[in-house]
Amino acid sequence: MSDPAVQIDNITKIFPVPLRRQRVVAVKNLSLSVESGGIYGLLGPNGSGKSTTLKILLGLVTPDSGSARIFGADCRSYRSRREVGFLPENPYFYKFLTAAETLRFYGKVCGIPARDLSKRIPELLDLVGLADATDRRVGGFSKGMLQRIGLAQALIQDPRLVVLDEPTAGVDPAGSHQIRDLILDLKKRGKTVLLTSHLLEQVQEICDRVGIMARGEMIREGALADLVSVKNQTEFVIENATPEIRSQIEHLLRNSPAKLLSTRQPQRSLESVFLELTAPSADRK
Repeated sequence: MSDPAVQIDNITKIFPVPLRRQRVVAVKNLSLSVESGGIYGLLGPNGSGKSTTLKILLGLVTPDSGSARIFGADCRSYRSRREVGFLPENPYFYKFLTAAETLRFYGKVCGIPARDLSKRIPELLDLVGLADATDRRVGGFSKGMLQRIGLAQALIQDPRLVVLDEPTAGVDPAGSHQIRDLILDLKKRGKTVLLTSHLLEQVQEICDRVGIMARGEMIREGALADLVSVKNQTEFVIENATPEIRSQIEHLLRNSPAKLLSTRQPQRSLESVFLELTAPSADRK
């Protein structure tokens, strides 16, 4: 059996507060697993520990306890980062470089031969919808274009895992829709995507599994369909039902021309689940 794309086991990270005898528990005994080929959404309010978790996974922060692995390799090892492409929330690019020059720069940093880059760069720019901006300077890009060139640089070394921190932050609805489609396309290409986002409606559209964090802890995790299902209830979707059939549905379905198309659990929005789980304890009583 192959290793999961991401395996985090009981990580804890505590930061001291400068000039004070205090400590902040950023992440507490966090465990999660991301299977290969899926889209996993890591959610939580500001200060919940999402960013610290990503930094630990990327080897930028060392946990005080616990472990994190990427495709079986310890995240503290440089070998694990060969498999990862990363788009931070606010990526910075040299404004005087064009889109093609930007990707060539990051490709060289990753050690990709120039011959391979000559083929890879046009493919990536076409993938993210920036083929017409190949020779435009990045300094003139809109926020949405910057996010898309950021996604292209995250894919420059053809990683198996793509980590996206708020990929649609500050992007208008049209640009957000384009990035959503790009993420779904990555899944079709066999990539694994781990993302954080505050756009819960979009997360609900694209993610297979979701983890919700609060105060440094994982408070709910599972398949998206399970998280948003309303338990102990069932919906009937009926074709050609008359008012009489609707009023006596349980009795008449057995002896009527009505056709039962499907049964399912009614669902609520991911946003309502998120707000319920992350509300202060007093608000949930």
